[in-house]
Amino acid sequence: MDTWGTGSFENDAAAAFIHEVVEDGVAALAEAFEVALDPDAAELEAEEGARVVAAAEIVQAHLTGDTENVTNAGLRAWMDELQPDELADLRPLALEALDRVVGPGSELPDAWEESLDASEWIENVQRLRASLGGGIVGG
Repeated sequence: MDTWGTGSFENDAAAAFIHEVVEDGVAALAEAFEVALDPDAAELEAEEGARVVAAAEIVQAHLTGDTENVTNAGLRAWMDELQPDELADLRPLALEALDRVVGPGSELPDAWEESLDASEWIENVQRLRASLGGGIVGG
């Protein structure tokens, strides 16, 4: 997975995920969370973790109206078509999946561990959790 920044959409997995969301809609968001929360999966791969962070960013942006980090025009257009609370049911899944991303058995924190930007990445995840109403964990 190539990464070019610490933001939710600044990696190849998230960039590809945006296209899935625009094409498949809310189902793509739910699937990203469900894959991360699969109780039979011992490990959460880095790519799946990156998809969760991107999905949580989309849910957070839609529910709070803070779309500053959503720079993809196609994704913005898709979000503009949503009803105001259409993604509200995904909030608890997003929080739980973010916990999995920063928890044990997740490859993504390990991938960031050696980076000088590791603290900036975890701050982004913490910002998402706090904005979704989940407080600060992991880190």
